Amino acid sequence: MIENASDAKRIVVKVGTSTLAHQTGLLNIQRMERLTKVLSDLKNAGKEIILVSSGAIGVGAGKIGLKERPVDIPVRQACAAIGQCELMYCYDKYFSEYNHTVAQVLMTRDIIDCENRKTHVVNTLMNLLHFGIIPIVNENDTVSTEEIEFGDNDTLSAIVGSLAQTDLLVILTDIDGVFTKNPRVYDDAELISQIEEINDGVKALAGGEGSHLGTGGMITKLSAAQIGLDEGFPTVIMNGSSPEALYRLFEGEAIGTFIGGKKGAAK
Repeated sequence: MIENASDAKRIVVKVGTSTLAHQTGLLNIQRMERLTKVLSDLKNAGKEIILVSSGAIGVGAGKIGLKERPVDIPVRQACAAIGQCELMYCYDKYFSEYNHTVAQVLMTRDIIDCENRKTHVVNTLMNLLHFGIIPIVNENDTVSTEEIEFGDNDTLSAIVGSLAQTDLLVILTDIDGVFTKNPRVYDDAELISQIEEINDGVKALAGGEGSHLGTGGMITKLSAAQIGLDEGFPTVIMNGSSPEALYRLFEGEAIGTFIGGKKGAAK
């Protein structure tokens, strides 16, 4: 397991709905453009990038005027179909401006239980990376049911990290990392720069659920980081509102919360 983000070559970057979309549910175009520019530049510098992108349901809901993430499964699946088209159109457009090609990879949880399917997914990811393509992964929400859904893309990103043998998982969210208290409630909350073990005390810091358009919260991010620890790669949880902070992360600066290793990010 690497001890510093700057040592990572193969990176899974997970971006959440709260980072990609405005409160209206419509895409935050400026942020998406900035994110794709930074990831393109990191790829130009020799990094291998896999992007796990949430947002299909939230963006789809926004496009048809819904104010909240739909609860009804058929409506949710319809929103996913609408939003996934929008997401991939924008990703293809923005990455192509920097001469990078993207590929859509949609998954359901049953790939974990079926060795044949798992092998095909691994082969696909490895070949895409070999050919210099940026895989953009999302859950296949249009066909997912409770039995075969990941439930949240934090978990999906960690599983993708395991399948792709990543060096590092970076989870971009709407908060700076893991805090000693809820920073939205307590002014004296302090950012925890490094966590070596996810114990009950750490889990107790996670708080509640995520945004009104997404499914995750800090607890799902810690669960994803635990998968990383079990599989041998660290996780960084950091704020995605300024994608340019990724440059500082990969230069060795302590950004967000580094989970794993004895040294973590530079102090």
